[in-house]
Amino acid sequence: MVADSKSKSDISFAGTFASSAFSACFAEVCTIPLDTAKVRLQLQKQAVAGDVSSLPKYKGMLGTVGTIAREEGLSALWKGIVPGLHRQCLYGGLRIGLYEPVKTFYTGSDHVGDVPLSKKILAAFTTGAVAITVANPTDLVKVRLQAEGKLPPGVPRRYSGSLNAYSSIVRQEGVRALWTGLGPNIARNGIINAAELASYDQVKQTILKIPGFTDNVVTHLFAGLGAGFFAVCIGSPVDVVKSRMMGDSTYKSTLDCFVKTLKNDGPLAFYKGFIPNFGRLGSWNVIMFLTLEQTKKFVKSLESSS
Repeated sequence: MVADSKSKSDISFAGTFASSAFSACFAEVCTIPLDTAKVRLQLQKQAVAGDVSSLPKYKGMLGTVGTIAREEGLSALWKGIVPGLHRQCLYGGLRIGLYEPVKTFYTGSDHVGDVPLSKKILAAFTTGAVAITVANPTDLVKVRLQAEGKLPPGVPRRYSGSLNAYSSIVRQEGVRALWTGLGPNIARNGIINAAELASYDQVKQTILKIPGFTDNVVTHLFAGLGAGFFAVCIGSPVDVVKSRMMGDSTYKSTLDCFVKTLKNDGPLAFYKGFIPNFGRLGSWNVIMFLTLEQTKKFVKSLESSS
């Protein structure tokens, strides 16, 4: 990600893809416990008045992390890490690697001056939608594994691992089932990618115009936090719908899931898990962008010397 007048990548597409995939995977490993907590909170149903058995099991980000660790062990917080890394290699590499070329396509190769924010948003939405269309199966398996909590004694787990999940879904539900929730996932990832990449690009560009600021770790930190905040505020409702559709196959469509969630749990349900979501996306963006900027410098030096 650059903030110069032409906003062109200074390394090859392959270098950008590899840097993006590595940075996204590193951020995923660091923050997936918060993502697991977010998924559990989003899938949790609203309590029924007078029914003690329906009282929510998970309460808050730290409470959810603590409950999962206590009941299922610390390793349960990293459920879905394997498909999560599969996802980041594909999705993270494509959405960021394609951002600069697509932005140049929308502005024109002869564009001079700052790229309009609208073009940045359009480019980021496009790359997010394309990338998640390819990576949807990995997202589905990740959510399915994260959604499974502690089971009663003698009850077998739905899937023994990520590879078993892929094969079981294809065998039991068909190949098309791997793209369950693609609609809300495209909406969610297109919107969140637009919020993340466009806001990071814009915030970084703005900060670099302030006297005293340079293209360093402090600038990357502020821009990463801004990217995470905008992403959660804008993308939380579609993220909840996506998680519910992937975690529960009874929903007929995106609209059906939206209507039932609104009817049964109320409008605030669309911001369930907001704090862990921001904790996760905020920290994820900071880690990812800081790692990405340093990794791209390293890759650039390798390409320059070759």
